[in-house]
Amino acid sequence: MNFDKELDARGLNCPLPILRAKKALTDMTSGQVLRIFATDPGSVKDFQAFAKQTGNELLSSAENNKEFEYYIKRK
Repeated sequence: MNFDKELDARGLNCPLPILRAKKALTDMTSGQVLRIFATDPGSVKDFQAFAKQTGNELLSSAENNKEFEYYIKRK
């Protein structure tokens, strides 16, 4: 999947991955995609809730070897 910006939140625990993603998205324009890597298992539900609350679109989320990858499209 194509993305415009990447965020490495590996090793960070809640709420830091969300806070870093929020900050990264503010610097992006509408329609751009942010790719995020995280290792916090709680980030799965956190990013789903974050997308609903902010109106940004969670395009995909995947887990591979206890590492999570998310793609969020800026509203």
